[in-house]
Amino acid sequence: MELFFEFLTTLKETVVDVLPILSIILGFQLLVIRKPIPHIKQVGFGFIYVLIGLALFLLGLEKALFPLGKMMAEQLTAPEFIQTGEQVLTSIHWTDYKWVFIFAAAIGFSTTIAEPSLIAVALKAEEVSGGAINANSLRISVAIGVAFGIALGSYRIVVGHPIHYYIIAGYIVVVVQTFFCPKLIVPLAYDSGGVTTSTVTVPLVAALGLGLASTIPGRSPLIDGFGLIAFASLCPIIAVMAYAQLTEARTHRTTKKLEKRKRIKEEKRNLNRNNEAP
Repeated sequence: MELFFEFLTTLKETVVDVLPILSIILGFQLLVIRKPIPHIKQVGFGFIYVLIGLALFLLGLEKALFPLGKMMAEQLTAPEFIQTGEQVLTSIHWTDYKWVFIFAAAIGFSTTIAEPSLIAVALKAEEVSGGAINANSLRISVAIGVAFGIALGSYRIVVGHPIHYYIIAGYIVVVVQTFFCPKLIVPLAYDSGGVTTSTVTVPLVAALGLGLASTIPGRSPLIDGFGLIAFASLCPIIAVMAYAQLTEARTHRTTKKLEKRKRIKEEKRNLNRNNEAP
C-alpha cells in the first residue's frame, strides 16, 4: 500500500512537470496553426500512457536502479573484496580496483546497447543513408565508446584527478578527428554522444559515480561523483568517428588492391598480345 501511495505522489509530480509541454503543444496547435488535433482520443490515451509510464519509470529509478548502482559500487570497493590472498590490503593502489573498471565498462556497454534513443537514431541513420551506415555497427561502436568512457571516468574518480584535464584532452581529439573524418559521419557521431545519456544509461552511470565517490576514501560525492556521464557523452563521439575512419581506410586499401590486381591482369594481357603478334 505504501508503494501505491508513492506511485500516486510520483504521478502527481509527473503531471505537474509535463503540463508545460502539453500547454505549448496545445497552444501552437489551436492558436498558431488553428486546426483541431486529429485523432484526439488516441492522443489523449497516449498522453495518459506517457504519464503512467514516466511515473513508473521514476519510481523504478528510486527503488531499484539508484540503489543497485550504489550497492555495486560499495561491494566492489569494499576492503574485504579488494584483497590479496587471505590478508586484507593496508594500502590500496588504483590497480586494485580492476573489477570496478571492468564492471563500469560492462555496464556501459550493455546499457548503451539497450538504449532506446540510440536504437531509434541508428535505424533512422541506416534508413536515410540507404544502408551505407549499418545500424548494428553504429550501436556497437557507440557502446564501445561508452564502455571505455565510463571505465576511464571511474579511473578518474579512483585516482582523484581533476575532470577538466580529461574533458579538454577528449575534445581536442574530437576536433582533430572532425577534420579528417568522413563528412557523412560527423553529425551522426556528435548526435550519438547525446543519445547515450538517456533513460537507461544515465541512472546506472550516475548511481555508480556517486557510489564510488561515497565509498572511496578522500573523495567527495559532489565534486568527484558527478561528471561520469560527461565521459559517456564524449567517448562515443571519438569511437564513432574512429570507426568511420578505420572503415574508410580499409575500403581505400581494398580498392587499391583491386586496382593493382586489375592493372597486373591488364599488363599480362597486353604482354600476351605482344608475344602473339608476328
